[in-house]
Amino acid sequence: MQTRAKATLALAIGVLLAGGLAVEILTSTGPSGPCAGIITPSSPSGASTAVPHALSNELGSGSRAETIPRTAAAPGNSSSPILVVAAENFWGSLVSQLGGNQTSVTSIVTDPNTDPHEYEANPAVAKAISDAQFVIVNGVGYDQWAIDIVQSDGNLNQVILNVGDLNGVSVTGGIVNGNPHMWYNPAYVNATVAAMYSDLVSLRPSATAYFQAQYTALNVSLGQLYGEATAIGAQFAGTVVAATESIFVYLANFTHLDLVSPTSFMQAVADGNDPPPESVVVFQCQLESGHVAVLVFNNQTVTPITDSMKSLAASNHVPTVGITETIQPPSDSFEVWMGAQYLALYNALNAKALGP
Repeated sequence: MQTRAKATLALAIGVLLAGGLAVEILTSTGPSGPCAGIITPSSPSGASTAVPHALSNELGSGSRAETIPRTAAAPGNSSSPILVVAAENFWGSLVSQLGGNQTSVTSIVTDPNTDPHEYEANPAVAKAISDAQFVIVNGVGYDQWAIDIVQSDGNLNQVILNVGDLNGVSVTGGIVNGNPHMWYNPAYVNATVAAMYSDLVSLRPSATAYFQAQYTALNVSLGQLYGEATAIGAQFAGTVVAATESIFVYLANFTHLDLVSPTSFMQAVADGNDPPPESVVVFQCQLESGHVAVLVFNNQTVTPITDSMKSLAASNHVPTVGITETIQPPSDSFEVWMGAQYLALYNALNAKALGP
């Protein structure tokens, strides 16, 4: 036990230094090592050893989007597509499916190597936003560059959909109510799709019947997608999981997984900051406990500290699942991209049953 405590302490120091953190860790001997007093809950019995089966396509809870009343805008010219700009390609994919041949959609952030938090717009992007009739921004501090362009342009004829404002999510709301990664929350996606539909109808009332048909088809597709997430929750509710940042919080809540990672660690990584030293040690001890079934990490926010946690998970036989902030590859639809991530999560949770 003493040898393990020393090894744990050494790794903790290495992880902290890798992240550029300076911290004093008190040494100890015997059972009272750095993980003493840190308790990681266990998953429900059998939660991660179920017999493998295909994910369900049944309609999941929150899978139907309700129409939200919106302020009507002046109809556009029905002879040409409605010019739509989405700051990110996940919202761009959804509005493109809704708008069909009545819209021309440009998504700004699509590069898998780009962290949307740190994106810097160029003059071509500014012009595209200024020329658009319909602009969709995520808000919640995620794409302030796009909001700044909209505000500086002052085009009163544009329809602006701020997804954070729509869903009541604010930067002051903490890791849940202030979490900008709203596309991982099915309820927020449904509300956003409903708002997109209403705004498109307001821009082109003559195409209402067409938009209604597109809206119905998209609801069916999203219903199947969120049926898969519901199936994960039905089979693995209560399973203990960890995540390197807050991008996974909404999906963990929807699937009723027990996300135990220190909140301060996840939020710091999402904000581009060094996590508090004590949170690093707690996270490390959780991964070493044998109780964490899966580690979820963000492929687009890789730092020395998240790499260290990923390596630690591997050394402790904890399956890892990578997810992304934007649709990857960009040619995929929202549903294909998200469904692939659901499947990866399901297989990781079911790793014991699937075998090597």
